[in-house]
Amino acid sequence: MGLFGKKRGDEPGYEDKEALSGFGGYQPSDSPGYEPVAPELAPAPERVEPGLAEPAKQPMSRSGRRAMYGFFATLGVIAVATLVNNGSDRSSSSSPPTSRAPVVYTPSPRVVAPPVTDGWQSVAGADGQVAYDVPPNWTPKPGTIHGWEKTPLVPGIRMFSSAFVGDDYCPGVRGSRIGGSGLTTVKVADAPGAANKALYDLSVSAYNPDEGPLSAKIVADPPQTTEFTLGTGKKVPANILIAEVTLGYTGTCVPKRALVGVQAVDMGDASAALLVYSDQDQQGGADREQILKILKTYRGVPEADRKTITPPPSTLR
Repeated sequence: MGLFGKKRGDEPGYEDKEALSGFGGYQPSDSPGYEPVAPELAPAPERVEPGLAEPAKQPMSRSGRRAMYGFFATLGVIAVATLVNNGSDRSSSSSPPTSRAPVVYTPSPRVVAPPVTDGWQSVAGADGQVAYDVPPNWTPKPGTIHGWEKTPLVPGIRMFSSAFVGDDYCPGVRGSRIGGSGLTTVKVADAPGAANKALYDLSVSAYNPDEGPLSAKIVADPPQTTEFTLGTGKKVPANILIAEVTLGYTGTCVPKRALVGVQAVDMGDASAALLVYSDQDQQGGADREQILKILKTYRGVPEADRKTITPPPSTLR
């Protein structure tokens, strides 16, 4: 199944500054109530595989996998046009109709960074201070925020500096996607714990049915300890975690399996993270090897490698 989305709104002028202090100043919203999935943090009563916790099976009043939302800064022109129309003088019924001049929308400048993987594309975030690469069949959307809504039963997650694969792959289902990626901030101070939380938040929020119960089974690979290189060249502790998610329901374009991967970076009071997810029943998605490769491209960008560009203006008539 692709990732079905409900767009929540537009944010004209969004500058993609959402990150930790030192990565742009983003302060995340609370996401309490997560359950760990890595072996060393899993609570004993809820194990479904050696060292893994299963989400509680209880009904949920939410839109499940279809509750993905997106904020597209490039669509700010719609809001501009609305203001122009609402603010214009209304002519009397006897006045001849007048033509309105086209509205020209100029996107805000954004910072880009060169890819480090031959043939791949770079996705920069936090004013170009960090970046990651995606394969050529992915579509980078660095100005897009996406995720799943938080409810009393599921933690939800919000990601920025996004990229997607397999847009609208499911016939007749607008907004369906095979997979995607994005950056987020996790209010957990150590990298292993942050990787656990981010992976659980996305897996539970994205891969359960609209009507419940929370039946997705999450089985994590052994965690990998690594280091994240800042733009200054300094290295900080990081942790990579990949899990297979087996869906507990069926439906149109619903996959049997999905993979979710995360690299979390220890930044002191909280952690920065890159998440990658992909259905496994569709061609063109990312397998375990490719997800790991994407995660390992997550990096700080030296100031000398950052370049500011201004996307071309668009016209609404």
